[in-house]
Amino acid sequence: MITDPVEGDRLAGAPHPRERFDLIGHADAEATLLAAWQSKRMPHAILLGGPQGIGKATLAYRLVRFVLAGGGDSAIDLSLSPNHPVSRQVASLSHPDLLVLRRVKADDQKNLSQVIRVEDTRRITSFFGSTSAYGGWRVCIVDAIEEMNASSANAILKLLEEPPARSLFVLVSHTPGRLLPTIRSRCRRMDLKPLSEGEVAQALSSLAQDIPELDQSQIGSAAEASQGSVGRALSLILGGEDGLEILQMTRAILGKLPSIESGSVAALGDKLRGDNLGVFAEAVEDWLADAATGEGEPARLARFAEAWEKVRRATATAETYNLDRKPLVFQVFTMLSEAARG
Repeated sequence: MITDPVEGDRLAGAPHPRERFDLIGHADAEATLLAAWQSKRMPHAILLGGPQGIGKATLAYRLVRFVLAGGGDSAIDLSLSPNHPVSRQVASLSHPDLLVLRRVKADDQKNLSQVIRVEDTRRITSFFGSTSAYGGWRVCIVDAIEEMNASSANAILKLLEEPPARSLFVLVSHTPGRLLPTIRSRCRRMDLKPLSEGEVAQALSSLAQDIPELDQSQIGSAAEASQGSVGRALSLILGGEDGLEILQMTRAILGKLPSIESGSVAALGDKLRGDNLGVFAEAVEDWLADAATGEGEPARLARFAEAWEKVRRATATAETYNLDRKPLVFQVFTMLSEAARG
């Protein structure tokens, strides 16, 4: 997934989820959250799980705006007008009762941090230790929760175990199976499904007015190859003219693991450039996500989880320092082959 160089929870070139007010798909999840609010049984922590780019963060910010605005017993959904003061505050991250934890670029760094920084996570204690600025709820969004290191995860866990009154945690996770069981058990887990091909196309058409580079003639083919992810479809379109071909080549090689055809890997390495590395990395991470969270022996799942971390570090390093893509591709598929063989 190609992310903004300043915000790790934002797709490059696309509006941030906190700036989006239309929710495509996930009507059942929205109805469940609305019913919990109206019945006065809102959980203190919600875990929104599912693949990247399907709208988890969009739903999270939709819920957060609704809660911070006081909701309403007669509401028919979680929508809030873009002109509402709370909407403007959330969009600018200036609402005093909202804390957002995500990967960011430090003032003295050129690139995004690899994890959610511990110093940012420490703000949780003071945030929830203070009274609400407006006398309502205090809300914390973490996107994505698996991007926290062990120290940060433990800090979150302490508050989940003893949540302050009128507090709400909304945790976004692309791979909920990798989280600490103690975190999962203290949340209301809601796994969102990939969108339909038509819903992906609808979302892309809606985004076109905000993204001049979005070639609308590619919407149909990108939606078809997206596996229900708007983020993936957007990466394919914005990843250059070879985006779809790179995706197909990567999936073909993945499908033959643990065997590796060096000619196919070399051809893929020749295709990759700076603007389409994200297409390759995303396809690999999707494959690893399925392998690491599926059924199997614990040792096998642990190997794939370890490979996941190595692949993420390798692709991040290659992108940061603009390294040659071909050695990276061989390195990644070698790691995957070793994990698959055991």
